[in-house]
Amino acid sequence: MANRINIFKRILVLFVVLFTNLSVFASDPDNKPTPANTHNGEGTSESEGHKDEKFNAGELIIGHITDSHEWHIAGHGEHAIALPLPIIVYSTEKGFSVFLSNKIEEEKVYNGYTIEKNHIVAVDEDGKVDEEATAKLWDFSITKNVLAMFVSFALMLWMFISAAKMYKRNPGKAPKGMQGLLEPLIIFVRDDIAKSAIGEKKYKRYLPFLLTVFFFIFINNLLGLIPVIPGGANVTGNIAIGMVLAAVVFIITVVTANKHYWRHILAMPGVPIGVLVLLTPIEIFGMFLKPFVLMIRLFANMLAGHIIALSFFSLIFIFAEMSTGLGWGVGVFSVAFTIFMGMLELLVCFLQAYVFTLLAAMYFGSAIDEGHDTHNHHDDHDHSRNF
Repeated sequence: MANRINIFKRILVLFVVLFTNLSVFASDPDNKPTPANTHNGEGTSESEGHKDEKFNAGELIIGHITDSHEWHIAGHGEHAIALPLPIIVYSTEKGFSVFLSNKIEEEKVYNGYTIEKNHIVAVDEDGKVDEEATAKLWDFSITKNVLAMFVSFALMLWMFISAAKMYKRNPGKAPKGMQGLLEPLIIFVRDDIAKSAIGEKKYKRYLPFLLTVFFFIFINNLLGLIPVIPGGANVTGNIAIGMVLAAVVFIITVVTANKHYWRHILAMPGVPIGVLVLLTPIEIFGMFLKPFVLMIRLFANMLAGHIIALSFFSLIFIFAEMSTGLGWGVGVFSVAFTIFMGMLELLVCFLQAYVFTLLAAMYFGSAIDEGHDTHNHHDDHDHSRNF
């Protein structure tokens, strides 16, 4: 099911990318300057000013799927309404500098800093980027994705603390409220993920991490579908977030792995030495490949979902500007398909949290597995006892 959804989303991404390229054609079909777009003696003409306000689908999509130092709320261009976020920078020369991002938007350069490609860089007196000073900066700024993670952390704390209090107040009673909402998901992660992948005896050691990862991904996926603040941030579709989560899974796997795991990685028993020369590097490469697959799977699927939804919204404005008479028809089609994709994304939000948690549990289980010989011995003993 998950593979079919992933293939379907990849096809849709190719489809919407082709259509979003029509925004360039809609703005200027010939891509040539016309008399109405040339400068007169007094400056920019009225037609050129109107052209600058043409809808740019690529800019809209990139602006929503990438991180930012402000949180866009409504509007476009000069009429945009956004929440400025704090910029916190430490320099060995100037020390700490704390200010809001709108200071740079208003003055382009503030206190010797500016924003270039969503990164804080130092500038010299002439307004040019100072590479040496930028290399010495420590950026602790609160970006949109960072603030969104704080929101999700606060939401998770509120949910679990509320559920824990209800367990203390009503021990042994049927769950209700927040307790009733979380208990089925917690039992699902415990029984269908942790126990099945790790085992009945050792799953408790990893259960807190697995629950945290599952709810962190699931909640941020859901918040990413909400178009208004505090939603709309592409947290799980940011490759840095996926990289950190995958790195933590890798560290836990390596630290908790037993001798049997390392024996099979470095020198698989029963394999000739000549074969080990080829097999051992492959096993070591596979050990690093697993967290890389975790990172790419989460990043690519959530990013594709955001691009598809925004692209179909963009089609409404693209065809309206082309004045082809298709605006209303495309608008109805785009809204209907966006609603369909929204419902599909609800399923994907759960699936991606489930798949990431399940694969992490499987890696943990393989790291502490005692080997087939031990299992076969216990199985033979159990069968003989039954007979």
